Amino acid sequence: MKTLAYTVRFITPAFLGNAEQNGQWRTPPFKALLRQWWRVAYAADRRFEVNLAEMRREEGRLFGNAWLSHRENGREVTDHSKSLLRIRLDRWDGGKLENWTSLPTVAHPEVKFAVGSDLYLGYGPLTLPKGAKQAAIKANAAIQAGDSAILSLAVPTTHRDTDLTRLLEDNAPRLERALWLMDRYGTLGGRSRNGWGSFTLLPLPLGEGRGEGTPLAGTPPLRDWKQALDLDWPHALGQDDRPLIWQTKPCADWKELMRELAIIKIGLRTQFKFTTGNNAPAPEARHWLSHPVTRHNVAAWSQGRLPNSLRFKVRVAPDDPKQLVGVIFHVSCRPPDAFQPDHQAIEKVWATVHAFLDNPARNLTRIKE
Repeated sequence: MKTLAYTVRFITPAFLGNAEQNGQWRTPPFKALLRQWWRVAYAADRRFEVNLAEMRREEGRLFGNAWLSHRENGREVTDHSKSLLRIRLDRWDGGKLENWTSLPTVAHPEVKFAVGSDLYLGYGPLTLPKGAKQAAIKANAAIQAGDSAILSLAVPTTHRDTDLTRLLEDNAPRLERALWLMDRYGTLGGRSRNGWGSFTLLPLPLGEGRGEGTPLAGTPPLRDWKQALDLDWPHALGQDDRPLIWQTKPCADWKELMRELAIIKIGLRTQFKFTTGNNAPAPEARHWLSHPVTRHNVAAWSQGRLPNSLRFKVRVAPDDPKQLVGVIFHVSCRPPDAFQPDHQAIEKVWATVHAFLDNPARNLTRIKE
């Protein structure tokens, strides 16, 4: 077994719940995130020409599955298997963030009063109690910013089955790239696409007896964002003439930074004006960003969920470890067929969003990764 060990430190609060919806350090969310970024690395290795059945079979054999099967002597034989990987946290402590101090408010052009930047980005885990003016966290604790644990990933280097040995050899570098992608772009828990649950992975120093402390390295899996609309699952970071990755100016702490991200998100969404109310007869421009939308759903889509493919991540500032920056990146992909995607409308909407983020008034900088 080769063991990779890292200190995981949350940079923003993580709304990471267990089966009872209590905030807790647990391995399943980390494994799920590793699988997500493994798929991206897999797609990049094939220059985004992916046979989904082949990818799912390789994923199932590597991470474990309850769905694979094959035909043998005229009958169906299951290929269910346990994961070849072992993931461990050195502790499964509960979250300690029980009291919420509201972030400063921001202006919203469609609301008569200023809105809490934390509530806007964290609605769901955060609530606005009846009659209250400030957001409050739900009764169960979250994991607080600055909290850390040790994450270990044990990977066999050989197997008695020669096919599985080949599978492990092929995927060893891919898993390390997936860990790098998690560190650069990954977030965990509720509202994580808005930057909550941002974390960093720090290799443990050699000699601590818990792993090899392999340094993280990689390159972003970039694809022309319009071509990425050919596939209906997240498989690449978009680019035009440059990567579609923007970075904010440094901020002193996560509270100041989340307020800046709220201002950006409000602006990029409200630039698209609604002309119809709830149960709209046809999707409007803003609907292609995400759905459902409070009091502005599309009738044909009912409560169908279309996640926003523009994601936020909070990182330690590259030039000052005492400050933080926000990273905004577009994981371009086509909405599922159930939404009857209109390619022309979708391209127009996202081109407008990219132009909004490039506007010097946003005070954002395009970065390579």
